[in-house]
Amino acid sequence: MADKLRTQQQLEQLQSRYVGTGHADTTKHEWTSNIHRDSYASYIGHPPLLAYMSVGMGECKERVRGMMIEKMIQPVGKPPEVQD
Repeated sequence: MADKLRTQQQLEQLQSRYVGTGHADTTKHEWTSNIHRDSYASYIGHPPLLAYMSVGMGECKERVRGMMIEKMIQPVGKPPEVQD
């Protein structure tokens, strides 16, 4: 019983600390948006990976970096309509 409580407390602590871990009410759109944002942030934060991607795209590194930052605003499109 104590293990279940400890596990639940650790999960709640992780969810409050890191937005991308999700929770029971996280929608599919929010979850995929977090995954895409984390991926773009990783690409931008690792210069060799950004250079590799820019060569593959045929663009300069700063242009690719700017495109990725713009994609981070709505990485998977507009959120779905909320039904009442």
